[in-house]
Parts: sequence; structure tokens; C-alpha cells
Amino acid sequence: MSSILKAENIVKQYAAHRALDDVSIDVPKGCIYGLLGPNGAGKSTTINVLLDYVRPTTGTVQVLGYDAQTRTQAIHERIGVLPDGYSLYDRLTGREHIELAAQLKHTKVNVGAVCDRIGLDAADADRLAGAYSKGMCQRLALGMALVGDPELLILDEPTSGLDPHGVSRINNVIET
Repeated sequence: MSSILKAENIVKQYAAHRALDDVSIDVPKGCIYGLLGPNGAGKSTTINVLLDYVRPTTGTVQVLGYDAQTRTQAIHERIGVLPDGYSLYDRLTGREHIELAAQLKHTKVNVGAVCDRIGLDAADADRLAGAYSKGMCQRLALGMALVGDPELLILDEPTSGLDPHGVSRINNVIET
């Protein structure tokens, strides 16, 4: 089975602090893969290196067969990302957020289909995101990551702060 994501011997050094120490990951296509560990273990740093938001001190990363440092744009056009600490625009509706994601990805989108997938009804899609609950914000951000039918989803703490029902909804979207 071919790898959709492969990192080899990643080290990330910040002055005297080593955030990542010889991390290697090989994710086969079609798999759900998780990074588990306590706060400060390097999970978000690993994701930032995979996405080329942060350059590793040493090591290599390939995503979708591309070198993550030299083909970043090609990778980002084909993936969906839900970062930890994302922000939504309070004065845009859910629908407008999804349309914005489509514009940024240079693709067309069926907003209704995305909303159905994330469990956002039509009335909520037309409400301002500033009035959304934490769970609705999380689902909307996931919906934005799903725009363009990405080949790979990279989700950083997608269920953080959600109640059990919200966690279940997010997990169902991830599994489908």
C-alpha cells in the first residue's frame, strides 16, 4: 500500500528545546491515523512540520508523494486542514465561510451538501458564525476543510472542548 504521508527522522530544535526528536511516520492511503500524547509532546509541532508551516531542523516529509518543503502549494491545493486554534469570522454566516473556503481553494462547492455532511441545517448555515456554539464552530471549520473533496485531511484537535454528542458528530464525519 502506498504512503499518503511519510516523515522520516524529523527533528525540530528551538534554541535549547528539542520539540521533536527523530520522529518518523508512514501513513498508508485510506487510513485514519492519530497522534496521541500529553500536552507538550510535539503533536501540533509535528503537524506544522508536515504542512510546512514550520521547517524541521533535520529530516524529510512527503505528502501525497510531494516533498513538503518544495511543493507546498501543490500539497495545500489537494488537502483539507483543520488547525488547532483556528478562527472564524464572527460577521460571516456559515454559508459564507464555506463559500470563502471554496474561493481560496479555487473550486466550486455545493454548500448544502457540505452543511448536510457536517450536520448544519439551512437556518444555521445562514446565521452569523459569531452566534455559533463551540460545537457548531468546530463542525463549520471541519466543513471548510472538506471543501474541494481533499485527498487528505489533517485535523489538529478536532474534538477539543466538545461534549460527547459533538465528539460523536465529528467522528462520524471523519469516518465517512
